[in-house]
Amino acid sequence: MQVFPLLAKTPLSLGRALKPYLITVSLLLCSNVFMTFAWYAHLKNMSAKPWIIAVFASWGLAFFEYLLQVPANRTGITVMQLGQLKILQEVITLAIFVPFSLFYMKQKLSLDYLWASICIAAAAYFIFRRNLSGG
Repeated sequence: MQVFPLLAKTPLSLGRALKPYLITVSLLLCSNVFMTFAWYAHLKNMSAKPWIIAVFASWGLAFFEYLLQVPANRTGITVMQLGQLKILQEVITLAIFVPFSLFYMKQKLSLDYLWASICIAAAAYFIFRRNLSGG
């Protein structure tokens, strides 16, 4: 049993094997930027406007998020299990949310972000551990 089965591949076959993962992660990173803004930016930018205006603005952003998220999930499911795809999404969400929260929303960094990150990292480990061990 190999520890890292992807490392045993030739560079060309490794590129083909990694391509769906890279496409999935890239599209999910981009889609999460849109979704984070759709979910939270109105709290900063539209707090004085009626909530229905924020809904339509958020829907507009979410449309672009879905244009990226749907192909990301369709690509990802070809190489990952559904649970793995979901946990990957959560890892990416946290990776996008923390800088958004700190830099755009001007929230203070607390140890809670560290604890949440550790929990998400543990979830990623458990859902992907068979892939990591080659089994």
